[in-house]
Amino acid sequence: MGKIIAVANQKGGVGKTTTAINLAASFAVGDMKTLLVDADPQGNASSGIGIRRGSLRRTLYHTLILDEPLVNIIQKTELDALHVAPADRNLSGAEVELVSMDDREFIMKRILDVARENYDYIVIDCPPSLGLLTINALSAADTVLVPIQCEYFALEGVSELLDTLARIRRSFNPTLAVEGFLLTMFDERTNLSNQVMADLRDFYGTQVFETTIPRNVRLAEAPSHGKPIILYDIKSRGAETYLRLAKEVMSHDKKGIGTRAERAAS
Repeated sequence: MGKIIAVANQKGGVGKTTTAINLAASFAVGDMKTLLVDADPQGNASSGIGIRRGSLRRTLYHTLILDEPLVNIIQKTELDALHVAPADRNLSGAEVELVSMDDREFIMKRILDVARENYDYIVIDCPPSLGLLTINALSAADTVLVPIQCEYFALEGVSELLDTLARIRRSFNPTLAVEGFLLTMFDERTNLSNQVMADLRDFYGTQVFETTIPRNVRLAEAPSHGKPIILYDIKSRGAETYLRLAKEVMSHDKKGIGTRAERAAS
């Protein structure tokens, strides 16, 4: 049965969609059958994986709101092992329409619990807010991966996010665990990046991934070409680090060590 990882942070501009796309693609090149779920109405994960905007008649909106079977909206990608459940601007209306639905926080969970039988990993790209779409994603997920930009307010943001996750556990998903905190836009030449990394490791220890994602021009260029970094420039530092991140996640899953949150609590 596949593992569901939500990539989430209430703060925008932290590399969330970049991480969702490239982690999913890295799983796929590791022979893991992977589904990328674009749960952000901006649809950037969909376009960043090669789906042209406005080209599809059915998207995640139709599955969540109109009961379209998930299998009918899933699209293939350039990677044989990677599929995507795409989003478009219609998904922005789902936030309003979900309000009046029964068990509105668990609709995505019901859909993905069936899909996980067919995949090794399901990666959800969440919106940068705590609306019903993000709550649905976190209710469906086994773990949450949190990208954190190396900036001054990073620790403050992590504290707020952990408070949010605690509320999600109490109300909707008691088994939700933290997969790990991922440092993004890391520049080893600056004191700020190194200080943020040191502070996060001091506070959260093994919950912080060993892998860090650097500032990388090729990584920034890849979405405009509709490709994950491993297809755009396999030799770039961005590709190298996301492959390393996928290996880090998979190695702990295979060893049965559990999530970083569980290890830290033990």
